[in-house]
Amino acid sequence: MASRPEGTPVWTDAMFTDVEGAKSFYEDVLGWTFGESASEYGNYTQAYKGDKAVAAVVPPMPGQDGEPQSAWCLYFASPDVTATAEKIKEAGGSLLMEPMQVGDFGSMCIGQDPTGVVFGVWQAGSHEGFEVEGESGSYVWAEVFTREPAKSDDFFTRVFGYNSKKIQDEHVDYRVFDLGSGPLLGRMVMTAEDFPAEIPPYIQVYFAVDNCDKAVERAEGAGGRKVFGPMDSPFGRFAAIVDPQGAAFAVIDVRTTVGEMPEMA
Repeated sequence: MASRPEGTPVWTDAMFTDVEGAKSFYEDVLGWTFGESASEYGNYTQAYKGDKAVAAVVPPMPGQDGEPQSAWCLYFASPDVTATAEKIKEAGGSLLMEPMQVGDFGSMCIGQDPTGVVFGVWQAGSHEGFEVEGESGSYVWAEVFTREPAKSDDFFTRVFGYNSKKIQDEHVDYRVFDLGSGPLLGRMVMTAEDFPAEIPPYIQVYFAVDNCDKAVERAEGAGGRKVFGPMDSPFGRFAAIVDPQGAAFAVIDVRTTVGEMPEMA
């Protein structure tokens, strides 16, 4: 697999206090299976759709203060994680985890933009990231949710060199980032009426499904909670879900589209 350009979404994982419960939930909702946990790497456990790696789950680190909030973390590709960490700080962000090597798999850091959006950076070694994208049960899209869009827009374009385009709709402030080819990442504004103050800014990870409504039914049957949708759009029929441990994600059937693609500028 050719290395992905810097700034390309490359991997996602989440920390769960109840890893077995998380595995059961995502098996039910997305059809994942799970590999052996890597005890030398904190029992990090990869998820597969078929025989392709699509994500990972991990328990909290021993000695971690309090009970961590489960959340999906999106990682962006970097040819030099140390250099990207410096860019994060120069652009007004902060590091929650300094650059570190993970065996021969690669190197990583965890950053936060000036508005509080948490994300990862991954410099690939033997682990190159997603082995499949856009197919049912795998990663397909992500959006930055922030209350301060100008700060987030400036930060991500400075760190990863993105171009950005805004949807031409006076009622919606939605921006799309790219690296000169197809869209890579969206950005939504968290409004006071839709997002209570206690919900921090975050990146919403979308997983592809064959049928959005059935995926929502499976999630609710497994103890998850629907927070939005299902809703039709030109991009697909989608819904936002919170899993039983509080990790937010979205599902989308990209084959079921309604309406014309919006103009971008």
